[in-house]
Amino acid sequence: MATASRLREIPFRPAGPGEGYFEDDSLIRRVNRELVVAFSGARALLMQAAHPVMFEGFFIKTEAKEAAHARLARTATIMNTIYFGRRDDADQMTDRVREVHTRINGVLEEPAGKYPAGTPYAADDPQFLLWTLAALVDSADRLYRLYVDELTRDERDALWGDYRLVGKLFGLEEHEMPATIEGFDAYITEMVEGDQLWVTESARDESLAIVLHPPAPIYMRGLVEAVNFIIIGSLPPKIRRGYGLSWDPLRETMRLGGAAYTKRVLLPLLPQMIRNTPVAGGRLLPGPPRATAAA
Repeated sequence: MATASRLREIPFRPAGPGEGYFEDDSLIRRVNRELVVAFSGARALLMQAAHPVMFEGFFIKTEAKEAAHARLARTATIMNTIYFGRRDDADQMTDRVREVHTRINGVLEEPAGKYPAGTPYAADDPQFLLWTLAALVDSADRLYRLYVDELTRDERDALWGDYRLVGKLFGLEEHEMPATIEGFDAYITEMVEGDQLWVTESARDESLAIVLHPPAPIYMRGLVEAVNFIIIGSLPPKIRRGYGLSWDPLRETMRLGGAAYTKRVLLPLLPQMIRNTPVAGGRLLPGPPRATAAA
C-alpha cells in the first residue's frame, strides 16, 4: 500500500477570471470548494465499484493495487483542474483520459451479478461514463446538502448542468445524459434500486481497503475514522449492505445529529481558509501543495 510520503505534490494552475470552464459563482465551484465535499470522492468510488462490469472489467485492470491511492490523487487533480483550474489544462488532461479509455476493453472472464461471462465492456461506453459521472454528482450533492447548506431545485438543476459540461469533457454527448435534475434523480433511483449494481467479492475487499484505509499518518486516524463514518452512513442502504457494512438506527441518529450541528453551528463559525478545500485558494492536496508558476 502506498504511504503518505509517496504522495508527491501535484502541479496545479488556478484559473483567473475567464480562464477556466467555471467562474466563482458557479454551483460546481460553490459545492466543491467545501472541504467536507472533498470526502465525497471516496463515496463515489464505492458507488462506481458497485457496478460489477465496471469493476471486474476494467477498474482492477487499469492500475496495480499498490498504486490505487496514487491513481485517486491523479483523479482528484483532473477533477479539481476542471472545477478550479485553467481550461487548457483541463482539456489536456481530459483528452489524455479519453485516449486511455479507448484502449480499455474486453469481455468479463467470470459472471458478475446479473452479467454472464463474456459480457463485453469498454471504458468509453456511455453507460459506464454516465455512472462514473453520476456517482460523483450524487455524492457531492448529498454531502453538501447534508453538511453545508440546502440547495433549491433550480440550484440543483444548475449544479447538474455544470456537471453535464464535465461529462462532455470525458466524451458523453448531450443526449446521453439526463436533461434535468429530475431526470438525474430518476436515473440514480433506477440504478440504485434496480439490478444493474452488484458488489462482487473482489470489489468489496479491494474497494473497502482503498477507501477506508487511506495512507494517513497515525495522528490523523481520528479524522480518517470520522470520514469513514460519513462515507458509510451516506451510502444507499442496498449498496452499504452489498459491501457488508453494518448500520443501525443509533448510528443514523448520530450521523444526522452531527450533520445538523456541522451545518448550523460549526461551519458558520469557521473562516473560509479552514472550511474550504485548499484548491479553492489555488493549492491542491496532497501537500504541502502550491500552485505552479504560470506558463
